[in-house]
Amino acid sequence: MKCLLVFCCFLLIASCGSDKGPPPPSKPVVIKDSNIIKRELANPYLQTDISPMDMVYFPTDYPVKKMNGQATGTPLARVIYSRPHRGGRKLFGGLVEWGKIWRLGANEATEIQFFQPVTILNKQLDKGQYIMYAIPYEDRWTIGFNRNLYSWGLTFDPSQDALQVEVSAITKPRVVEDFTMIFEKTTDGADLIMAWENMEVRLPIQF
Repeated sequence: MKCLLVFCCFLLIASCGSDKGPPPPSKPVVIKDSNIIKRELANPYLQTDISPMDMVYFPTDYPVKKMNGQATGTPLARVIYSRPHRGGRKLFGGLVEWGKIWRLGANEATEIQFFQPVTILNKQLDKGQYIMYAIPYEDRWTIGFNRNLYSWGLTFDPSQDALQVEVSAITKPRVVEDFTMIFEKTTDGADLIMAWENMEVRLPIQF
């Protein structure tokens, strides 16, 4: 009798366990760029980018000046880049590591176009379009110009480098929340200013 009771209990436990079935398969891990997407329910067409794309010209505000009759011909240079936000993060020496290649922004590779040949720190660079990247150090940055256009982030071909130069990096007392690139006129061309957190770098360009 005892054996029969034990056998029935075993069948009951087994049948209860079988109702659960096999564990559900785990979902695949999807790696996304943390700079890219913010879900926006108010926009049913496209997810909102938290690192908006920006465009700067030299001369500054060239399209407006052209429409107002204050500029003719083509501009001298144009930069297209995405502006990541600091958001309380430790950037240089943290998110952006010293001595590692950085895309100078977010999302697609930062792109610069020269509408005529230029000289950068006594080195010649042909007119045309290039992607820009940086290798930041605490006191200096290496700035590179590469021909591998229309690439994402840091996916570029080093064999297509057109030029590399080294410029000083300055620590500033103020903090810049959004990565910013802008041209500032000089006596023989312009400085391309790159600023974020408390770092500022100026790339001298002669036209």
